[in-house]
Amino acid sequence: MITITDKAKSKIDHLMQDSQLGSDYFLRVSVKGGGCSGLSYNLDFDNETKTGDQFFEDKGIKIALDMKSFLYLAGTELDFTDGLNGKGFNFNNPNASRSCGCGESFSV
Repeated sequence: MITITDKAKSKIDHLMQDSQLGSDYFLRVSVKGGGCSGLSYNLDFDNETKTGDQFFEDKGIKIALDMKSFLYLAGTELDFTDGLNGKGFNFNNPNASRSCGCGESFSV
């Protein structure tokens, strides 16, 4: 399961409203090969279910993960920061043994 902080929920809600996405859309979180640490995070809005999708809901946000990504992201918290030292979504992933300085990629 992935959890979402209040700040991340607020930003996701804002982005969905700005994009005029309907209630049939959900947040798709995935892991792809690449980045300086080997694996990188990907966030997108989607309204199509794929075979093998795992669905969770936290704070009213519906989240979809494919099975491979679920194995890497189980227990992860999605946060959002907007301070001077960085802006954007951050993944607090207990499965990552190493991550790059920008936080966009990791390895297990």
